[in-house]
Amino acid sequence: MAAEEKAVPVAGTRDVVILGSGCSGLTAAIYTARANLKPLVLEGHEPGGQLSITTLVENFPGWPDGVQGPELIENMRKQASKFGAEFEMGHLVSADLSKRPIELNLGNKIIHTRTLIISSGASARWLGLPSEQALIGHGVSSCATCDGFFFSGHEIAVVGGGDSAMEEALFLTRFATKVYLIHRSESFRASKIMLERAMAHEKIQMLTNTIVEEILGVEEKSVRGIVIRNTKTGQTSEVPLSGFFLGIGHTPNAKMFHGQMDLDEDGYIVTKDQVICTHNGSPIPGVYAAGDVQDRRYRQAITAAGTGCMAALEVEKYLEEHGR
Repeated sequence: MAAEEKAVPVAGTRDVVILGSGCSGLTAAIYTARANLKPLVLEGHEPGGQLSITTLVENFPGWPDGVQGPELIENMRKQASKFGAEFEMGHLVSADLSKRPIELNLGNKIIHTRTLIISSGASARWLGLPSEQALIGHGVSSCATCDGFFFSGHEIAVVGGGDSAMEEALFLTRFATKVYLIHRSESFRASKIMLERAMAHEKIQMLTNTIVEEILGVEEKSVRGIVIRNTKTGQTSEVPLSGFFLGIGHTPNAKMFHGQMDLDEDGYIVTKDQVICTHNGSPIPGVYAAGDVQDRRYRQAITAAGTGCMAALEVEKYLEEHGR
C-alpha cells in the first residue's frame, strides 16, 4: 500500500505500453514502433524472458545453424529500438483496466496508456535446488520440445507427476535411449490415458516415491547425473544421465490482473480471437495478451512472436478506430 501512495503520475498518455521483453513483447514492440506508436516496453522481472536463459535455438526460422537465445533476444531488442521503441526496467505493481486511459502503477510512478499488450510470459516451476539453477541451459531444461534433440542417444530424466510430465517423457523417447520419470509419490495427477502410455513405453522407467536431492555436473557445467532419495526407505543413490527436464508446469505471470480479466483455472489469460483479453466473457477495449501468458499449449518462441505480431496489429487497428 505504501508503494502505491508514493507513486507519482507521469505527464502525458502513451499510445501503447508493452509488459514484458521476451519474444512476444519484442515482436509487438517492433511492429508498434514501426507504426510510429513509440511503444514503451517494461522489461519486467526477467528481461528477455525464457529465451534469455536458453542456449542454442535451432528451430527459429531464418537461422539454419541455430542461434543462441540471448543473441536472438538482443537482436530483436535492437530492431525494436531502431524503430523507436523505448525500454524501461521495472515491473507492474497494479493496474486499473477499467479507466480510460488505462492506469499502470509501477510502484514509484503511474503511467497512463490508451492500449496495453500483456506479454509477461509464464515462469517455469523449478525444484529450487542450487545445482538446478546453475545448470539451466547446460543440461537442465523446462522445455522438451525446445531441447530434446540435443540429447539424442543419451539417458535423461523428467520430474513430475501430471500430464505435462507424461507428455515431456513421451516426447523425449524420440531422442533419448532411456527416460527416467521421477515422481515423489505413488499416485499421479496425470490423466489415466497419459499415465498408461508412459508406463507402457519401453524407454520410460518410473521412479516413484522418489525426490531429486542434487543435480551433478556443476563444476563441469554439464549435467552428468542426479542424486535421488527414496521417500519410504530414505536410501540415496546416484543415477548417471545427461539431461534433466522439469515437467511440473508453468506459472503464468498474470496475478496482478486477477479480478479484472478472465483467467483460466491455472491462471492463464483467456482471450477472444487469440489476443483480445476478456472480462466476464466480454472483450476489454484496448487490452491484449501475447505469448506464454495466454498460451498454455505451444509455448514456443515462434508462436510467441506470432501472437506478439497479432496483438500489435490489433493495437494499430484499435487506435485508428479511436482517432489516433
